[in-house]
Amino acid sequence: MPLNRRKFLKKSAVTGAGVALAGAAAAPAARAAEASGGKKSPKRYSLTVMGTTDLHGHVFNWDYFKNAEYTDKAGNAQGLARISTLVNEIRTEKGRCNTLLLDAGDTIQGTPLTYYYAKVDPITAKGGPVHPMAQAMNAIGFDAAALGNHEFNYGIETLRKFESQCHFPLLGANALDAKTLKPAFPPYFIKKFHVPGAPPVKVAVLGLTNPGIAIWDKAYVQGKLTFPGLEEQAAKWVPKLRSMGADVVVVSAHSGSSGTSSYGDQLPYVENSAALVAQQVPGIDAILVGHAHVEIPELKVTNAATGRTVVLSEPLAYAERLSVFDFELVLEKGKWQVESVAAAVRNSNSVADDPKITKLLKDEHDVVVAYVNQVVGTATQTLTTVEARYKDAPIIDLITKVQEDVVKAALAGTAYASLPVIAQASPFSRTSEIPAGDVTIRDLSSLYVYDNTLVAKVMTGAQIRAYLEYSANYFVQTAADATIDVEKLTNANNRPDYNYDYVSGLQYDIDIAQAEGSRIKNLTYNGAALDDAQQFVLAVNNYRANGGGAFPHVASATEVWSESTEIRTRISEWVTAKGTLDPKEFASVDWKLTREGTPVF
Repeated sequence: MPLNRRKFLKKSAVTGAGVALAGAAAAPAARAAEASGGKKSPKRYSLTVMGTTDLHGHVFNWDYFKNAEYTDKAGNAQGLARISTLVNEIRTEKGRCNTLLLDAGDTIQGTPLTYYYAKVDPITAKGGPVHPMAQAMNAIGFDAAALGNHEFNYGIETLRKFESQCHFPLLGANALDAKTLKPAFPPYFIKKFHVPGAPPVKVAVLGLTNPGIAIWDKAYVQGKLTFPGLEEQAAKWVPKLRSMGADVVVVSAHSGSSGTSSYGDQLPYVENSAALVAQQVPGIDAILVGHAHVEIPELKVTNAATGRTVVLSEPLAYAERLSVFDFELVLEKGKWQVESVAAAVRNSNSVADDPKITKLLKDEHDVVVAYVNQVVGTATQTLTTVEARYKDAPIIDLITKVQEDVVKAALAGTAYASLPVIAQASPFSRTSEIPAGDVTIRDLSSLYVYDNTLVAKVMTGAQIRAYLEYSANYFVQTAADATIDVEKLTNANNRPDYNYDYVSGLQYDIDIAQAEGSRIKNLTYNGAALDDAQQFVLAVNNYRANGGGAFPHVASATEVWSESTEIRTRISEWVTAKGTLDPKEFASVDWKLTREGTPVF
């Protein structure tokens, strides 16, 4: 009976059984040379571990929102087809039997390609398709992948179906069953590398995911899964892996290295804790870092208990980089010891697409290109997000108008129907444009790049005021007589654009000359000063509603309605129903930047 490789790998990940590479050739550095005096030098072995992270559905170097090859000012290239070429080069250079290929999570969300196979032609349907990311990663030969937070965006059923389609385990030592507190996914994966004339090298890979899942995908995981901190779970599992005989321990962590959290004190666990894991947990040799979308070729962290160096590397997201860890091991007293670890990244723009991957997924790619290029309406003028982060832009008003309309319709006939509905939206993109003339799904999708859904929360005027003050911290404090440079005006304290919110239905000024906490001026509703006791229904995306960005009050506010349809789909439906996209129907000037009362623009 043929061996089911996926089941065997998962069994090995849970039980610790090794996956032997029978007949594997000796590593280039596995050698026994004669030293002076006739003594043999110690046996050595070279191992290479490759890693990707935050692929977010990027198979090809293609921008579905622009309907063209992907390009940026830095000359980057994207996609697993490029990664496949890099991996093939390294396997040829090092010997495939001496390499391991890992991923650190966020795989099945992020492009129209992944959206299409989650929602339009879902992999969960009876007789449904195999997910394009599973096809690509299987073909390339990934050995294991950690779970990312975005793996949960489409619900557990979709994630489990994707898991079943992968020929490698999805690891999550800190993704626990909420009732039993036992791992709901394989915690680790172990692989043996054979060295002629010496014991095999046993490599353990521990997978850790992000505690923020409990906030960001609360609707899917609450009561089902729980996500304790990476440090405590690593401290539990690493000694077990060493006791099983692991010579090398690599952690694949969907967690950045900064030691910071975007969710404030809502969780007792750190969001970006990879460096803390390296510092606090003895016995780790290297960490493949994910989640933060930054490039770290090599970061060395000293473990506080042992004084040993732990090497971290994070490749750039979207398959723009491949991290490469080179391990040198030496056999001492019958046991392999890690002598050195070095890390670097390789750039996807240095190679061409692997034609095997291109051919494999051409049909799926073509289907999605046709889907996103469907015309759903006509725009009377061009709308753009170019200035949306510092000026009230009509294109963002479109989002808030759609959200208001959907929530008002949903609450009609309920006890909350009489409350005024206001809405939040963020300037996600700096390059999105809806051109005058035909409007396609891809035009509207580029405006709302995330798969967020809509939630309705009841909040008071005082809470909304605090919410706006917190949002206004996005702007750099700028004196009234200082020269304005729009490139330096925003993203104070490294706050990303998606954590700055417009709120519609109110009028207010943001005085950027003032200190944080006292910037919201002239806040009115219906022409009168805002009543702190007035109740509103805030139409808000699920990320923000669950505490994403740590905006005050919203996570704890009473929820009166929610849905599973994506906001981008609601925007497409709204435009399709109208037929014509005319700013007269949705644009309004709700806010402006000022300094000491004088408008900035």
